[in-house]
Amino acid sequence: MRCPFCESDKIRVVDSRPSDDGASIRRRRECEDGDCGKRFTTYERVEQVRKLVVVKRDATRVPFDSDKILKGLHAACGKRPISEEAKEDLVRMLEDQLHREFDREVSTSEIGKRVSTALRGIDAVAYIRFASEQEQFVGAEDFAALLDELKRKPPPPPNQEPLFEEG
Repeated sequence: MRCPFCESDKIRVVDSRPSDDGASIRRRRECEDGDCGKRFTTYERVEQVRKLVVVKRDATRVPFDSDKILKGLHAACGKRPISEEAKEDLVRMLEDQLHREFDREVSTSEIGKRVSTALRGIDAVAYIRFASEQEQFVGAEDFAALLDELKRKPPPPPNQEPLFEEG
């Protein structure tokens, strides 16, 4: 392990504890280099043996990459008051769920649907931004239809329903 700030290999573990309901170990680390001394967090998780493949709209297949989902969340959330930790938790939970439910392949539309569902319960603006890209909106009427749906069925209060629908 190297310090992400100064590249020193003089690192010590300050604290370790289970995270993600025991699916990973969270470790607080501190650089022992005299000039740096910064702290950072690492996560230790079991590497998935089988690799999940994502089937894109044009039927091409690419390896699953959770960083792409996080990048999409950053774009959708913009300057919304959603913590980085909440976004990373959402990605981790989604990745774990996809690996449990799909043996080899999952479609981008399925991933997008699950991210949309989670965002709907977190922040309506981020949900609309994400959905507009996911559903490839072409005009104002697409946004109006989504807003009408939100008015008819508002999102539940936070922590009232699971982040992802089963199935």
